[in-house]
Amino acid sequence: MSEHDDLIATLMPVSTAFNQLGVRFCISGSVASSFHGAARSTMDVDLVAEMTEDIVPAFVSYFGNDFYVSESAVREAIGRKGCFNLIHLPTSFKVDIFVSRQRPFDLSVMHRATLANLGNVPSLEVPIATAEDAILSKLEWYRKTNETSSRQWEDVTRLLKLLGDHADINYLKKQAEELEIDDLLTRLIEG
Repeated sequence: MSEHDDLIATLMPVSTAFNQLGVRFCISGSVASSFHGAARSTMDVDLVAEMTEDIVPAFVSYFGNDFYVSESAVREAIGRKGCFNLIHLPTSFKVDIFVSRQRPFDLSVMHRATLANLGNVPSLEVPIATAEDAILSKLEWYRKTNETSSRQWEDVTRLLKLLGDHADINYLKKQAEELEIDDLLTRLIEG
């Protein structure tokens, strides 16, 4: 299987579970960046999801023997608004699920995400974070990792370049200030 096939095979049951449980989610991270043109190889996919404790048993039951999933890790991540992962055993593809912290930025990301087909054949229609939101998320992650990830910085640089004059600079500045990464955004823009 190709990386694309692995991604779709992994995401299909996750997307189905979220849709059937009525959980809002969107693709973020490097897969969202790649969708917007800043492609790079990855063996994982990041999702942001508005998960609550009451859906955990039903959510975990969707994955059977094809996935490694820890119910206790899911519950812990929901409790602390953190992250847990699923591993698709047939492909070793990993899904990092970030539980929404319900900050204004998180709500904006969900609201602004657009349904799009990921891939060609097979394809999967999923909500994908906008390029601006991918930039902001990656800048926030860059800050949290002590500004050491050159891959994150390269991703945001390429994304901003690809957006060019279509970048919503006012939105970027407003959200960056709220996320306390406005200095990083300024450096990126002036870069």
